[in-house]
Amino acid sequence: MLKQSLQYKLLQKLSPQQIQLMKLIQLPTQAFEERIKQEIEENPALETGKDDANTVDDDLSNEFDETGTEKIEAEDINIDEYLSDDEIPSYKTQANNYAADDDEKSMPYAAGTSFHQSLKNQLNTYSFKDDELVIAEFLVGSIDDSGYIRREIIDLVDDLAFTANVFTTEEKVIGILKKVIHTLDPIGVGARDLKECLIIQLKRKEKTITRTLAIDILENAFDHFVKKHYKKLQEKFHISEEQLKEVNTEISKLNPKPGSSYAGNNKIAEQIVPDFSIKLIDGELDLVLNNRNAPELHISREYNNMLKGYQEATVKSKSQKDTVFFIKQKLDAAKWFIDAIKQRQQTLLVTMNTIMHYQYDYFLSGDERKLKPMILKDIADKINMDISTVSRVANSKYVSTPYGTKLIKEFFSESMKNDQGEDVSTKEIKKILETVIEEENKKKPLTDEKLAVILKEKGYPIARRTVAKYREQLDLPVARLRKEM
Repeated sequence: MLKQSLQYKLLQKLSPQQIQLMKLIQLPTQAFEERIKQEIEENPALETGKDDANTVDDDLSNEFDETGTEKIEAEDINIDEYLSDDEIPSYKTQANNYAADDDEKSMPYAAGTSFHQSLKNQLNTYSFKDDELVIAEFLVGSIDDSGYIRREIIDLVDDLAFTANVFTTEEKVIGILKKVIHTLDPIGVGARDLKECLIIQLKRKEKTITRTLAIDILENAFDHFVKKHYKKLQEKFHISEEQLKEVNTEISKLNPKPGSSYAGNNKIAEQIVPDFSIKLIDGELDLVLNNRNAPELHISREYNNMLKGYQEATVKSKSQKDTVFFIKQKLDAAKWFIDAIKQRQQTLLVTMNTIMHYQYDYFLSGDERKLKPMILKDIADKINMDISTVSRVANSKYVSTPYGTKLIKEFFSESMKNDQGEDVSTKEIKKILETVIEEENKKKPLTDEKLAVILKEKGYPIARRTVAKYREQLDLPVARLRKEM
């Protein structure tokens, strides 16, 4: 026997419009502009430029009575068949216009010959036999943007056979690599690892006693040099500390990534466009949203007139029904998009304004030690919004300040107790740790244990493992690797 029962569930679901709004909020300025272009291309009822917003609203409101039901009357047409009776929102259909002094919208582009094309052009100055040119061009194509060939030679030999129908040997490929590729500019390009890259650069320079010694050390004691085992190097090569210091200075002048230094590299650096600007005016903070986040959009008057024309028509055909349904869909979508943009603007401004006032002391001085502990919930509670909304603003937006352009999420940090029992930002502790390491004696760098003692003396009682974690987050090496001659 089947037993029947009723269950009640309370579910909270986001509407498609809410999901789209959250996606708009997450977009940084440049991506937001692309999204607007896409919407304009897909919706002919949405246009850019100035228009009388009130007139458009009036025209549309004439088609509906106070209950939201269309006033069009025709004996042979049931409006409910093709027009929804939901109330048309009364929000304004005009978004803010650009200011006259808008930021320049043009994007920089890399010009000239690309990195790999430059290398191929240099091959034209060499004489090749048989299939050597094909091999050389293949090697150039295998160089990454840093200037290295990361793949094994045997793999390149196999690829040459399968893709270029060139059957060769490892010895021949290595020969062309050393005789041709390693002589191209920038110096050091085509190396298979850092050791080979540095040696190539040293051998291309004018020979001196120091450079000859540097090559010898790199070729025969590379690991000792990288790990800064200076005493072992002095004993192995029977050299003084001063001689080793000269070698160290010579090698430090070399370029570990020859490809990245090429001006015409085929990677275009991403341009950061600040979404907000904070300025100090007469000792007060002034927050401005980038005008590119406030585009000028309006409802197409042509589409509005088409809908009005249907109202005045005496005979309504089936094709007209379909047309009106299409028009109304596009008009509703355009009105929603304009309203979503306004909501996006308000959300961005409210969130950033709250962050600015929460970190007021920092924005006045630029001193990172004045950053207060701040988590997403702190801001979400103040603006009465969801944590996910604050996260979307913080993770993808930049703000221009008198102290540089910053990613907003950098202002968030956890808190720790100092020796006074006060909550301090982990950012503050990291800044002090970074300063201590910068000022240490590089001949005797401080270990993590000693750094923990110093921080405790400064009023920050944290464990050695915590110091190690913060040091790694600051991308600072261990004491042994910070040692200098």
